[in-house]
Amino acid sequence: MKRREFVAGLGATAIGTFAARAQPSMPVIGFLSARSPVESAGLVAAFRRGLAENGTVEDRSVTIEYRWALGEYDRLPAMASEFVRRPVAILVTVGGEASARAAIAATKTIPIVGIFADDPVASGLVASLNRPGGNTTGVFNFNPTLEPKRLGLLHELVPQAATIGVFVNPNYPPAAGQLRGVEEAARTIGMGTVALRAGNDGEIEAAFESAVQQRIRILAVTSDPFFNTRSEKLVALATRHAVPTVYPFREYVAAGGLMSYGVDLGEMYRQVGIYAGQVVKGVKPADLPIMQPTKFDLVINLKTAHALGLDVPPNVLALADEVIE
Repeated sequence: MKRREFVAGLGATAIGTFAARAQPSMPVIGFLSARSPVESAGLVAAFRRGLAENGTVEDRSVTIEYRWALGEYDRLPAMASEFVRRPVAILVTVGGEASARAAIAATKTIPIVGIFADDPVASGLVASLNRPGGNTTGVFNFNPTLEPKRLGLLHELVPQAATIGVFVNPNYPPAAGQLRGVEEAARTIGMGTVALRAGNDGEIEAAFESAVQQRIRILAVTSDPFFNTRSEKLVALATRHAVPTVYPFREYVAAGGLMSYGVDLGEMYRQVGIYAGQVVKGVKPADLPIMQPTKFDLVINLKTAHALGLDVPPNVLALADEVIE
């Protein structure tokens, strides 16, 4: 190779390397979930749709790194700290209160957009719903507070039941409040309650065995990311033992569960995506009010009801937003 060609080639390489280094890298979103990737696939798609509404597209304008706790809440603090050390441009926290709490404990500067199960003001996570302040905003989904409503709907289907078994996860921060809500609602209609505590797979199976032994005729699964990651297992056990069960989300009913009442999770994730896209473009979380759902869906699986020998009252059927036949 001639000296002139070598020098020219060396110069071009240097310019190309400099240009590559000079190009700004895409901002990174740290996506922290207490749930699992398989059962969250549709929710992640909804999150991406929300991002795209701001012109923010994964692998084009942002990079998203995902961390999944698989319902094991004690893994979340280390995952949040890993994102902070990286550091990411923004933290998205979904799949329950524990994700948001882990992120807030890990950083007071990186913007956080999350879904809150408990009232974020009452729990001290934000200053107010309208002006959250600090580095955190998101969506308050209300779902754990709907346990009494779910009990009432199930009681309409099985009015002769004297006791309801309530699945609660002792490792989930809102669990005590969820149980109190069901107990209070049950007392008003003269029903008793039995807490079925389950924080791992073995305890789920043991709780069902206990419910059968105690001849508990109806069950309620509380809103909890751990249970969401085991939705198919819970539905399969309820089917095996032929126990009418009410669930917090449509996904359970689509898998064969009897009935659900709760928020549209896909819409929650889409709204988080919208906010995350705005924050990536420079909007401060402190200036984004906490969003709240305005619609709650009742979904009934008539095929499952018939298999359980239940007739769905016309007044309950009329309330249903979706009937699966």
